[in-house]
Amino acid sequence: MPLFQLSILALVQGITEFLPISSSGHLILLPWALGTPDQGLMIDVAVHVGTLFAVMLFFRRDVARILCGTIHLLTGRRTPDAAFAGLIAIATIPVVLAGFLFKVTGLEQAMRSVALIGWTMLGFGIFLYWADRRGATTRTIADWRLRDAIVMGLWQAVALVPGTSRSGITITASRLLGFRREDGARISMLMSIPTIIASGTLLATDVVGQADWAAAKDAAIAALLAFGAAYVALGLMMRLLRSISFTPYVIYRVVLGIVLLAIAYS
Repeated sequence: MPLFQLSILALVQGITEFLPISSSGHLILLPWALGTPDQGLMIDVAVHVGTLFAVMLFFRRDVARILCGTIHLLTGRRTPDAAFAGLIAIATIPVVLAGFLFKVTGLEQAMRSVALIGWTMLGFGIFLYWADRRGATTRTIADWRLRDAIVMGLWQAVALVPGTSRSGITITASRLLGFRREDGARISMLMSIPTIIASGTLLATDVVGQADWAAAKDAAIAALLAFGAAYVALGLMMRLLRSISFTPYVIYRVVLGIVLLAIAYS
């Protein structure tokens, strides 16, 4: 794959993975917009690995807490860390089940249309704006409970529809549940870790044995670029959330959604 195309794909994935603007929608649209072939599963796996390491490094203290909590769960110890790790696991179950269903039924490929992405960009962008304005800002990550994990987990499963945005819909849910913007985004990012691992593993099963040296080199470059872009994007978003709302992302989604619908129905 040409280095320019590879770089664009990796940077777009890295930037959009954790912003509430849909990475899957952008990755589907990019080859169409550039007039290039689809990047293939090998690159998809690579950029997922890159963004996974970025979020784990950025939230390393929370990740350490989840890992300790997982050990506590497995050894039967009832600790706050064990409870938090359990909530992360519960929130992951709906998207894993839905992802498997989408794959075996072929729905995953059937929904890769410009019109669908346009509608989901627009609709869920407006939904995020409404939830951000309506939601209270009183709860913190320490207030995350079983009901919250189930609700956010169910909404995360909806994000399998291209253009919805995994981070966008889970942040929307967190705002409706009354979490502060920064805390809701933090929970959403931590929920992404097992989700990315699950989706990356599922993709990896389709490319085992297909790799060659050239493909491995492209994948390594893509992973590195996606890692850097995701880490920077995460830092900027979490910093901005201390002073601004999600409105800039909503504006971007609405404008892009309208443009895509105009193209799809013209």
